[in-house]
Amino acid sequence: MFFLMTLNGNANSYTTGSTEVVLFDFGTVKNMDDWLIVNDGVMGGLSRSRFVLSDRNSAVFSGNVRLENNGGFASTRTKAMQFQLDGFKGILIRVKGDGKKYQFRLRTSDRFDGVAYRYHFETENDQWQTIAIPFDECVPVFRGRILRDVGPVSPKDIQQLGVMISDGQSGEFQLEVQWIKAYQ
Repeated sequence: MFFLMTLNGNANSYTTGSTEVVLFDFGTVKNMDDWLIVNDGVMGGLSRSRFVLSDRNSAVFSGNVRLENNGGFASTRTKAMQFQLDGFKGILIRVKGDGKKYQFRLRTSDRFDGVAYRYHFETENDQWQTIAIPFDECVPVFRGRILRDVGPVSPKDIQQLGVMISDGQSGEFQLEVQWIKAYQ
């Protein structure tokens, strides 16, 4: 299959294999019970966000990032679950953004805190994009710091998926998500 991937503002050809598995199709999801909000309030920050179903066959992650009180991030992620992605090479996510930079995040643990694997992507204002997130390009981090002594993400161990906005980007944000798939 052929996808148009937009990464860091550049359009590139990206070919996945022949197998894709839908992890979340927000046009068919009936509730958001599998998703949590985790904002900088866990460290005293004042950012706010929500992740809700829209009437456009999508879900919308939106809010306001504030930098006061050591704040500066808003995120949504799944509850821990077994995605069983052994043999998959990465994630595809269909989004319509606001021109800001986001992180797609993976966790291989069911713990609330701990190592996450991040992948930065930039959005184009009010344009649908399919972002390809190869597992081998996801960087291990802990509370924003890159970890040097942690191995690469193991697809078979992935238990949480999420999206975060941070990196000093204060103000209102909105990221609409149509679906999330894994590809081989």
